[in-house]
Amino acid sequence: MSKATTSDWQAAAAKEVKGRDLTWHTPEGFAIKPLYTGEDSAGIDPGLPGFAPFTRGVRASMYAGRPWTIRQYAGFSTAEESNAFYRRNLAAGQKGLSVAFDLATHRGYDSDHPRVVGDVGKAGVAIDTVEDMKILFDGIPLDQMSVSMTMNGAVIPILAFFIVAGEEQGVAQAQLDGTIQNDILKEFMVRNTYIYPPEPSMRIVSDIIAYTSANMPKFNSISISGYHMHEAGATAVQELAFTIADGKEYVRRAMASGLDIDAFAGRLSFFFGIGMNFFMEVAKLRAARTLWHRVMDGLGAKDERSKMLRTHCQTSGVSLQEQDPYNNVIRTTVEAMAAVLGGTQSLHTNALDEAIALPTDFSARIARNTQIVLAEETGITRVVDPLGGSHYVEALTQMLVDDAWAIIGEVDAAGGMTAYVASGKPKAAIEEAAAARQARVDRGEDVIVGVNKYRLADEALLDTLEVDNHAVREAQIARINAVKAARDGAACQAALDALAAGANGSDNLLALAVEAARARATLGEISAAMETAFGRYGTTPTPVRGIYGPAYDGDDRYAQVLAGVEAVTRRLGRTPRLLVAKMGQDGHDRGANVIASAFADMGFDVTSGPLFQTPEETVVLALESGVDVVGASSLAAGHKTLIPELVHRLREAGRSDIKVIAGGVIPPQDYDFLRDAGVQGIYGPGSNIVECAADVLRLLGHNMPPLEA
Repeated sequence: MSKATTSDWQAAAAKEVKGRDLTWHTPEGFAIKPLYTGEDSAGIDPGLPGFAPFTRGVRASMYAGRPWTIRQYAGFSTAEESNAFYRRNLAAGQKGLSVAFDLATHRGYDSDHPRVVGDVGKAGVAIDTVEDMKILFDGIPLDQMSVSMTMNGAVIPILAFFIVAGEEQGVAQAQLDGTIQNDILKEFMVRNTYIYPPEPSMRIVSDIIAYTSANMPKFNSISISGYHMHEAGATAVQELAFTIADGKEYVRRAMASGLDIDAFAGRLSFFFGIGMNFFMEVAKLRAARTLWHRVMDGLGAKDERSKMLRTHCQTSGVSLQEQDPYNNVIRTTVEAMAAVLGGTQSLHTNALDEAIALPTDFSARIARNTQIVLAEETGITRVVDPLGGSHYVEALTQMLVDDAWAIIGEVDAAGGMTAYVASGKPKAAIEEAAAARQARVDRGEDVIVGVNKYRLADEALLDTLEVDNHAVREAQIARINAVKAARDGAACQAALDALAAGANGSDNLLALAVEAARARATLGEISAAMETAFGRYGTTPTPVRGIYGPAYDGDDRYAQVLAGVEAVTRRLGRTPRLLVAKMGQDGHDRGANVIASAFADMGFDVTSGPLFQTPEETVVLALESGVDVVGASSLAAGHKTLIPELVHRLREAGRSDIKVIAGGVIPPQDYDFLRDAGVQGIYGPGSNIVECAADVLRLLGHNMPPLEA
């Protein structure tokens, strides 16, 4: 019998599926075939692990020699609480620390600042002074522990505090091991926890690279992050291209400041998000290494270590669901396997309850043990790059390389990533991808088990961790006051003056901040000293239009909503008006932008408020805009403080007629609290936006028909 051919397979498959087209069109624009053969991988040579272009891994032995580092991202409440959590996790098998800071810290505010009343200790640990940093690492020897810190806005004071905390532990700067994120370009694209405008922010990046290269040879000066692009809705191609282009820009800036590329490039690292498209995520990490080698070779790097892309990964937060939440354990496991089979150097696995709250000890243990089981029980670590040579994986890797490289070329033509970010193009592209994804989920085209298919009739409440924001803030204020009372005020002010002068000049800002930290200057004071020279940066969102609506062309329920908007318009004599408000210091704006985009497509007059508003500022904007509804977006657990304050201030202004609704990461057990406070609609993760709009129309007095079963 002759050997079967591809044509034979095509005929057999077509017969089995009765001619149905099995091609899968991905969000990246790839037409994925149902079968890949040697013809698809012909001419593709990924090389060998440990050798250029490092497609198959940056180490020859990879996990066969040493497994990846289990580096769980955590921080909440006070430094004391976070320290206790870290020590429990380290005792249970975690190998490295990854610190989450609260939003007040990210944005350069001390805990006593009036703008951060609802943010202190809620989505990370509050760090105001060196004393907080010393407590955070109490009993954790910094000469033996690798520490990753996710910090970009207030990166100068946080790194200065870390250095001084190490010194006062008896650890020299040269012994400190770890990573500071220090990736400000992606903040301007997606995460928005910036403080200063782009150009001085880029100077800060360069100053940190220069200082650490000279004084901290074991410390990674930057972690170039695609993770937050992934979470904002970027496709794999977008995440790849923009992340690699960001890295290229940082290297160019450092070289322009006089640094030798091979003196610092080996201490750069990357950070990618890992989603549910298993093979795409495996291929993405392989493609990233290929692309970085190409970029660094082009920039003139000679040392092969300079051309190696080393990366941390984190399983997706946006794939976690409030509904049927134990499915999140499965999702995280699949994503963790993709990261490992893609060749990550370290990994954080999200906990099952992180769709709605900070992880409990119980959920954090499952998340951590997911990695331990993969490392110890599966045999995955026995073979280097076990998916290498897969026709599908090799072809997919090449597709990603080719399409991402084309975008990197577009960035170069625009003058580099700083200029490209300023144009707004990458942010708009990611928002378009996010809106398109939401439409596919809402229509049921992208299945999410337990959300838009196989949904439970009744959901049991999860036990969630809640931080007493008021108690944490009071404790932080007391410690700030104690530090200020005990310090040499004149010496502290002199150090702050020197920092302000350096910001206006060219002295290294981190070196000056270390002196200020030794003198016990606070995080807010150090940030403010630089702000006198740089100013504070702010933007107003401009969500994309025309992406969500076309996906619903011909849909009966969508047509009902459009008719409802028209009916309300006739009754009011104008289009119904919605203000999408982002209060507090949380800059994650995916949800808010998707809502604004979708509601605008459905005919609402939508105002997107500036980021980082107070409830008082939101009320002023609501009255100025003449809105009917304020939609408060909450992602950082400030909802029990900020949203009731918003309702209260609207009532004080005599406008209790303005409806307040809330959406985002809100535990169901908080719904009654918010309703009692006057919130009239609550829409958690997994909510269908068309049905949200239908509900808003009912709030506005329209007799909206119910959704037919």
